[in-house]
Amino acid sequence: QVQLVESGGGLAQPGGSLRLSCAASRIILSFNAMGWYRQAPGKQRELVASITSGGSTDYADSVKGRFTISRDNAKNTVYLQMNSLRPEDTAVYYCNADDRETVPAGGGSRIVGDNYWGQGTQVTVSS
Repeated sequence: QVQLVESGGGLAQPGGSLRLSCAASRIILSFNAMGWYRQAPGKQRELVASITSGGSTDYADSVKGRFTISRDNAKNTVYLQMNSLRPEDTAVYYCNADDRETVPAGGGSRIVGDNYWGQGTQVTVSS
């Protein structure tokens, strides 16, 4: 069972910064991709940023130019640097790791692997 442990959330003022960390219990390069999602009260969970095993990154339009996803392979940790924070960034942030893949099976195919989630860390942006 894979464990993802987030840390670094808290209270920040508008325009401030926070850095989230996600420590994995498995080698992070074994995952196809890792990412950060967030869920605000009354809203659906949304993708914030992701990074593939090959190092490609992707960001939600709302955070481009403000947030940066990175990783330290030696520490099996993924980070989310959040700058120029806005009140609308307030949410619970979740780390995600995906190692699902489609493999041949019985003339067809099936999905192996799983999609893993951390417990979430609260980020509140308020003056």
